[in-house]
Amino acid sequence: MSLPPQKMREVVFQLLFSLDIDAQNPSAVVAFIGKELAVSKKYVLQALDKANAILQNKEDLDKRIAAISVSYVLERIQKVEINILRLGAYEILFDNEIPPKVAIAEGMRLAKKFSTPESASYINAVLDSIYKQSEGKSVDVTEITKSVKAMEEIEAISEEASHQALPPSNDDENKDDENVDF
Repeated sequence: MSLPPQKMREVVFQLLFSLDIDAQNPSAVVAFIGKELAVSKKYVLQALDKANAILQNKEDLDKRIAAISVSYVLERIQKVEINILRLGAYEILFDNEIPPKVAIAEGMRLAKKFSTPESASYINAVLDSIYKQSEGKSVDVTEITKSVKAMEEIEAISEEASHQALPPSNDDENKDDENVDF
């Protein structure tokens, strides 16, 4: 029995993400992904082949992503989103077995599962633009700009929330009690 295409794509994505963080030990990444996702080594190695093909085209893929996402520089794109974009762009540009619309829809699905609805909108806009460019069609960057603004709003809310003081935990209250002489 083979692995469903959606599950295989998730394995490829998680390999890309993991290798983006720690490329020094791919065999450990393969073992970890296989264990965590309950996928046989055979399928993880198949996914690794695709991840390696994507990584071989990383420079070209990143240039195309950067050319489309002019209002959100490549270095600022979160690791989850950039790896979803690399996977989707690779499937659109280099994988003739996957229809571009499926690659775009799957990119959105991965973003919803592993990130946020706002990033799914951004992924959709960028991948759709890459597809249109590959077909020689003109690209309207207003959708990308809208999705970037939505992501920036979420980032601002997250940043603000992380700076707000947290209420003291019960442990903090107990520490005060320990220092009191009776």
